[in-house]
Amino acid sequence: MDRMDSNEASRWESAVLDGGPADGLRTRVADRPHILQVTRPCPPDGPGDPGDPEGLGAGVRVSALYVYRRDPRTDRAPLRYTFDVASP
Repeated sequence: MDRMDSNEASRWESAVLDGGPADGLRTRVADRPHILQVTRPCPPDGPGDPGDPEGLGAGVRVSALYVYRRDPRTDRAPLRYTFDVASP
């Protein structure tokens, strides 16, 4: 049985993000997902820092999470995703 490569099985389309921290960002999406997740790193205070006396921040990654929802009114590229201010 032949298997299709994941890139062959998906149709890639251009998308643009509206509002929020990624306003105007352009990307490509496959299969028109309903939701996109955007993260922004938030570096933890390091060991020896007064806010982290036990060194708990060592090896930990912290990210701020932002959610964008696909605008159902767009039916061709670029798809439009709008910032969901109420998420998460």
